[in-house]
Amino acid sequence: MPEKDALLETLLQERDELYLELARLRKADQGALEKAEKKNERYESLVREKDDKIKQLTDQLAWYRRKFWKSNSERYIPQDPNQRKIDFDGIDVLPQEQEAMTQAQKEIVSYERKKPQKKNKPVRLPLPEHLRREQEIIEPEGIDENWVRIGEEITEVLELKPGELYVRQIIRPKYALKKQQQIANEQSESNLKNIVIAPLPLLPIPRSNAGPGLLADLLLSKYHYHIPFHRKINMLKQSGISLPASTVNGWFSESSDLLRALYFRLREIVLSTDYIQVDESTVPVISDKKHGTVKAYLWVVRSVMEKLVFFHYDQGSRAQKVVIELLRDFKGAVQTDGYQAYSIYENKKGVLLLGCWAHARRKFSEALKEDQSGAEYALEQIAMLYKVEDMADDQQLDAQQRAELRQRLAYPILVTFEKWLYAYFPKTLPKGRMYKAVSYTYSLFQRLSRYHLDGRYKLDNNLVENSIRPMALGRRNYLFCGNHEAAENAAVMYSLLGCCKASGVAPEQWLPDILARIPQYNSDYNLDLADLLPHNWKTSKNI
Repeated sequence: MPEKDALLETLLQERDELYLELARLRKADQGALEKAEKKNERYESLVREKDDKIKQLTDQLAWYRRKFWKSNSERYIPQDPNQRKIDFDGIDVLPQEQEAMTQAQKEIVSYERKKPQKKNKPVRLPLPEHLRREQEIIEPEGIDENWVRIGEEITEVLELKPGELYVRQIIRPKYALKKQQQIANEQSESNLKNIVIAPLPLLPIPRSNAGPGLLADLLLSKYHYHIPFHRKINMLKQSGISLPASTVNGWFSESSDLLRALYFRLREIVLSTDYIQVDESTVPVISDKKHGTVKAYLWVVRSVMEKLVFFHYDQGSRAQKVVIELLRDFKGAVQTDGYQAYSIYENKKGVLLLGCWAHARRKFSEALKEDQSGAEYALEQIAMLYKVEDMADDQQLDAQQRAELRQRLAYPILVTFEKWLYAYFPKTLPKGRMYKAVSYTYSLFQRLSRYHLDGRYKLDNNLVENSIRPMALGRRNYLFCGNHEAAENAAVMYSLLGCCKASGVAPEQWLPDILARIPQYNSDYNLDLADLLPHNWKTSKNI
């Protein structure tokens, strides 16, 4: 019995010790929990403070961006009477802005509904009167004196004969004085020559038997009709003329050199205007170092109002230093895509940088599958801007009237669309297509919205992109340029032929005439090479 009491006492003692240990542990856990909760509250407070600070800094950044834009965009252009109101309290669309945008959209939609729809039915146009007619008279059978002719039916069929190669003989008769006159000249010590002959007319390529027509055909075949070099030689061979490839290649190079002074005069005229569009495109060039083709670049500059364009090649580089040197002395508006090299002109005095809405629209079109609702809304807003331009075109408004229409209808849409971009950006998937479209458009919105400042400015730079298309087509046919010199020659020819297209001049008529006349201009500095440019040539010929 005493043993049982001792065991019971031991168990009770152990129970008391365990209870005390449990109470101690509970008290320690409670203190740690309270400590953790206090620590968590402190961290949450720090996060809230940082969130507030981030929001404050973000709002300040947005305000500074708008303030910087206002100062930069209006510094070198006439002040816009409807300068954007800056929302100092945030980026929410103000009620008056929403109302102005709604009214603008209603007017645009109403105009679209009332505009008569044009139904273009195919109509066979009459054949041009200047074409030579070869008559073919077909009499019906069984006609005798009992029949009287009462009229005729005329059917015109357009025909073509292959081009004809011919030889132009320049005959210069020589004349000699008769013996009696020669003796008289000697006795009188006259300066008259005993033998005279007319001077040889200036030829495009000295000591060459290639005439202006043939040289023009070779140049047009490659740079206008995009026929590769070897195919043209085969075509000449089929006409009975076998020419060494080295000879024809030399004609290409010397013809380009002949036109180079005209090209530099064109470049000078384009860069003296006050509104240009700039773009760049690739051209494969064979590299001696790599023994293969490398991706080189041609820069394209188009004077929008004068309808002139020139291509620039600088060792195939696309670096920013090329465009800096190219546009060193330019003053006016420069319209480009979002390539970072052009960003330097945001801060250059005397230059206004414009954006391209076609590039922004393309980005949202690519994002349709990822975010249909957001992309469709953005495309609808951009479409409204283009509809305003259609209204101006339909009404044949001048630059001033177009600018007023843009201020009334397009500007409210621009204001609300910019704020929508800012608000929608957090909803996009990081690095997704919609993310890229929104960030691209918002980052360039300053450039994109400046077109409303002048009725001459275009909504996009499609005109300069269209100027690149012939080069892209040629790139698919002759594949590459043999060296840097060949690429420079291509820049010369694409520039002059691009001006022909922009001015509505047929290069088949212009180029042979220019090749025949330009040696005189190159040797007489009193003559202005600008007279030979397609738009001036067209005026002089009354075409």
